[in-house]
Amino acid sequence: MTRQNIRHVVFFSAKDKADIPRIVAGLTRLADIPHSTAFEVRENTRDDALSGEVDVVVYAEFADAAALAAYKAHPIYQASIDIVRPLRDLRIAADF
Repeated sequence: MTRQNIRHVVFFSAKDKADIPRIVAGLTRLADIPHSTAFEVRENTRDDALSGEVDVVVYAEFADAAALAAYKAHPIYQASIDIVRPLRDLRIAADF
């Protein structure tokens, strides 16, 4: 059975913790891309004492693979990358 809905989760760490607000702002721009059915950017609450590497999380849902591909092809996506990439260290993405 193939599920159409795709969940897209991306974890980021900042090179400099002072840049976390700029990372959040840069990633929040992604909410203006119309292809997601749900979208959130949140700073990690760090409630897990065993893991502190992640500073910011992006969570999005897409109706299908075509919607996710359209999201990544949108000009705002590249603009967000241009802001965030120089500020971030770790980036881990998962789609399921």
